Amino acid sequence: MNTVEYKINELFETIQGEGAFTGQPSIFIRLQGCPVACSWCDTKHTWEIELEDKVTKEQIIAKTQETSQWASFSPEQILSLFKVQGFKAKHIVITGGEPCMVDLTPLCQTLEKAGYSCQIETSGTFDVRTTKDCWVTVSPKVNMRGGYEILASAMKRANEIKHPVATEQHVDDLKSLLAKHKVTNTPVYLQPISQKQRATELAIATCIENNWRLSVQVHKYIGIE
Repeated sequence: MNTVEYKINELFETIQGEGAFTGQPSIFIRLQGCPVACSWCDTKHTWEIELEDKVTKEQIIAKTQETSQWASFSPEQILSLFKVQGFKAKHIVITGGEPCMVDLTPLCQTLEKAGYSCQIETSGTFDVRTTKDCWVTVSPKVNMRGGYEILASAMKRANEIKHPVATEQHVDDLKSLLAKHKVTNTPVYLQPISQKQRATELAIATCIENNWRLSVQVHKYIGIE
């Protein structure tokens, strides 16, 4: 029995809308806490870990809107919850917040042993601690307000690079990062920030020029979580 617990902001079943697993039925585990402070973040309610926001597991399960509330779950409790909720998906997406602030190995071991595949979505600013079979999506956040650097270890561990773009500077930042860490064979996805037309056009042109791939946040276009 694992004694480790994770601070969960929400847990739900949906369709993965980004990156290599776009279209995959998935169970999302959203962890609380992130110091990176991306200006365009759409989950700012997960940034702070406040004790007054700690609630019961039942309250997290019953959530119907975004809040900063969180509850502690062990890996076994998370697995049991999947069965109670009747979730059918076999792919797990661990996100945040910044999930790599904590060691995700016990959680992924428990889930993989039960027949699930695991994916982590991280900013690349913390060491990625997980199982060898876990798919790691690094969405590198360069020069964010939190002041965190992208780690070489995270870039090396990445199975895919998913980069938000709105301007040419974002593209230049990514190219510099890939060159710095000698990333050559990892699939690169460009994701237009906020689905704006100009950002989308830039992403499409850049993908064609560099033989990269486009990630358009399908879940936002079709109006699901």
